[in-house]
Amino acid sequence: MNNIILVGMPGSGKSTLGIILARRLGYGYLDTDSFISQREKSTLQGIIDSKGLDYFLETESNVGKEIICDRVVIATGGSMIMAKEAMENLSSLGTVIYIDVELDELKRRLGNYADRGIACKDGESLEDILRERKPYYEKYSDLTIKYKDGSSLEETVDEILKLL
Repeated sequence: MNNIILVGMPGSGKSTLGIILARRLGYGYLDTDSFISQREKSTLQGIIDSKGLDYFLETESNVGKEIICDRVVIATGGSMIMAKEAMENLSSLGTVIYIDVELDELKRRLGNYADRGIACKDGESLEDILRERKPYYEKYSDLTIKYKDGSSLEETVDEILKLL
C-alpha cells in the first residue's frame, strides 16, 4: 500500500474520510480542491465564476497529472475523475477507492449546491452529474465503498481499512 486516492461525487465525504484515514494510517493528506483554492487564491466557485468552467477543469487536470507523493491519502475533487491523464497518474500512485453514495443521500448532504464549486454546466442536475461520472468512478477504482445509511465516518474508515 503506497498512496490511497479517494474519488466520488461532491458530498460523498472524501475529504472528511481522507483526514481520518490518513491519521489512522500515519499518512500525509492532500485535498486537491483545497490545494487548487490555495494556489488560485479563490474558492472553487470563485474560480469557476471568474475564469470559467473550462479553466477550472484544466487546472484540476493539471494538478492531478503533477502529483508525485508517497504514503499520502489524496481526496480528489469530484470532477477530477473526468481527467484521463490525471486519473492515469493517480492510479499509478496507489489504490483508488470510489466512495459510492446514493443520489438521495447526496441531495440531502449538499442541499442547494449552486455555490459549492461543483464543476457542472448550467442547468445540469446532480442526477445528470452522477450519471455522467459514475462510469468513470467505476473504471478507475480499484475498490468501492458503498455508503450504508447511518454509517459513521469511523465505521466507513474501518471498512476501507478492511478492504485494504
